[in-house]
Amino acid sequence: MHMKLFHITIAILVGLSSTALYQHRGRISHLAALAIAPISDRCGDFLGRAALSEAAPAQGASSSEAPDSSFPDWAYPAEQHLPVAEMSAHLPVAKIVRAIEQSEGAGARVRRSIGTRSQRYFSPFLMLDHFATTAGFPDHPHRGQETITYLLKGVVDHEDFAGNSGTLYEGDLQFMTAGRGIVHAEMPRKQPDGSQNVGLQLWVDLPKELKYCEPRYRDLRAAEIPSVDVDEGRATVKVISGQSHGVDSVKELAYTPVWLLDFLLRPGAKVTQALPLGWNAFAYVLEGNVDVGEGSEAKKAEQYDNIFFQQAGDVIHLGSDASATKDARVIVVAGTPLDQPVVQYGPFVLNSEEEVMKTFSDYQGHENGFERAKDWRSQIGDRVY
Repeated sequence: MHMKLFHITIAILVGLSSTALYQHRGRISHLAALAIAPISDRCGDFLGRAALSEAAPAQGASSSEAPDSSFPDWAYPAEQHLPVAEMSAHLPVAKIVRAIEQSEGAGARVRRSIGTRSQRYFSPFLMLDHFATTAGFPDHPHRGQETITYLLKGVVDHEDFAGNSGTLYEGDLQFMTAGRGIVHAEMPRKQPDGSQNVGLQLWVDLPKELKYCEPRYRDLRAAEIPSVDVDEGRATVKVISGQSHGVDSVKELAYTPVWLLDFLLRPGAKVTQALPLGWNAFAYVLEGNVDVGEGSEAKKAEQYDNIFFQQAGDVIHLGSDASATKDARVIVVAGTPLDQPVVQYGPFVLNSEEEVMKTFSDYQGHENGFERAKDWRSQIGDRVY
């Protein structure tokens, strides 16, 4: 009987979205207690590593918590700018994945290109969602990862159980470190013209040394993001995080080193972008059509395509056909791979099955980072659209 209840519990936890996990926490907690208590010392055997774990590849103002100076300085590469030289080697395209639309949160629709069967993980990246919705993401927990939210259109409010709250406007970003635990809500505002709120959310794995750090936030306003025009003005790059053509971004936005660049390619544009050697990189096409690579190895990508690169190289080439009738927009992201296992159940991302089961226990028992979740309910989570 206990085995049956345990398997039912696991099926429920896998099937529920992070939002539903929070909304049904009372019933899940009761069922989990019945199922897990008699066999807690053997849960790893029943879970099965194949089902749970996948090794990572080797290769307006808001209130924010102050940074903790005790954390390691996971700095970007050396301050000198990465050169694009004649001997630079371009990163070959590994594959192109079309972002598939699916439901998430409270009726939101997202296009997901990382965190799917086609591309499970791409260390350190766990998930990439392109959302275009009038619905939102009510109260839900996280542990063990960082999230980067880039709002392309609309207004989104944020609130968490630590008393932090704020608002993202068009072009703003929020870098959130969940660390040992956070419960929050992310809810778009209804637009006067009924239009959708559009943006990207990227989940980034935390190094195992920082899985249980204190939660924190870093907001980056659109006006703070430097940009640079290249190819005689045919291309413009917003340097959100990292470097591009001699321009540096604001530093210390996330613990895991990540570069994030927003390219606007006008018809005929050709751009070469240097990236840190040995990092994993991808380019997501927000709008238009893009040529990736040069010569016989060039590939064409369309809107909603995510281009994943191999590590063997230090530059990528992006271009827009001179006959294009509209601009193209591409988000380039690169990050340092983490040589560690990834064990993920919904919004919880750890390094072992035991840590995942302990996280469920912590969350249901309001312990070890989730103390403030007890009896907490956001003011924005019940917003009706």
